[in-house]
Amino acid sequence: MPKAIVLREYGSPNVLQVEDVTVANPELGEILIRQTAIGVNFHDVYVRSGLYKTLSLPGIPGLEATGVVEAVGPSPSAFKIGDRIAYITSGYGAYASHRILQEKLAVKLPDYISDTLVATNFTRLLTVEMLTKKVTQLEAGQTILVTAATGGVGRLLCQQAHAMGVRVIGSVSTAEKVDIAKRYGCLHALIYEQPDFIDKMMDITDGIGVDVVYDSVGVKTFQNSLAVLKYLGHMVSFGQSSGPVNPLAISQLAEKSLTVTRPILFHYLNDEDAYPVMASAAFEAFHKGSFVLPDLQGISLENADTAHDQLESGRGGGSIYLIP
Repeated sequence: MPKAIVLREYGSPNVLQVEDVTVANPELGEILIRQTAIGVNFHDVYVRSGLYKTLSLPGIPGLEATGVVEAVGPSPSAFKIGDRIAYITSGYGAYASHRILQEKLAVKLPDYISDTLVATNFTRLLTVEMLTKKVTQLEAGQTILVTAATGGVGRLLCQQAHAMGVRVIGSVSTAEKVDIAKRYGCLHALIYEQPDFIDKMMDITDGIGVDVVYDSVGVKTFQNSLAVLKYLGHMVSFGQSSGPVNPLAISQLAEKSLTVTRPILFHYLNDEDAYPVMASAAFEAFHKGSFVLPDLQGISLENADTAHDQLESGRGGGSIYLIP
């Protein structure tokens, strides 16, 4: 019988409990998929904890997965039984062995790419595409700061930017991650809570500051990230792993004519023409083999709480997936 994690209350990872569920037959424009690998993201943590109340309870969390089509709705359909697919959805429901999915959310997987690699990195690479080509347009010669440079998105963003000829500075949570960040394309790497962080950043940039900061850490880094921007600099706040950012006074931006954006990936994917283009770019990036990626770690769906524990402790970002 199909199984799923049904979230019935917000709380610690132990609220993630597996249950038997019923899955209906697909209707027009829908497919039934047997899932093969399920992505685990910080967004899932925010939903589980109640920081994001975007999933109606009781509900099945999870944004992305890969799978195999087992049935299609009434004709016509762009898919056939046996097709391998990947998807990302703001409607949740990925923490399951089987599910009904709208066809427009699914993209066919090329033969050259594995289900597990996509499940652990699809959303992250789409986010990198959004950050570097939509929210900002990075150019060779610019200098950027990436917080959480060894995290799931951070490591891909650093490598992508470095390949574009951008000077990348990374910040990390511990001394052990400094050398790892440099392996991901960072010219310099600092601990983001070190007392002299701002001074070191200004030394590195000859007192000028950076063109762009990509900040996914949130409250612990936000003010320092603003402080190290150059005049006319741009702050991109795209996550809050350490907690939500405090209210910002507009007058603080006026000090250096700064701009701040808070992009949400799903808003950029609302364009049904843009989604497959961004997905194709993500698959091509995998195909080139240019990314250094961590070893993947599969954890059973029944042990989703363990996956969340590891993610929140700073271990496993970008490497953990659930096995249905």
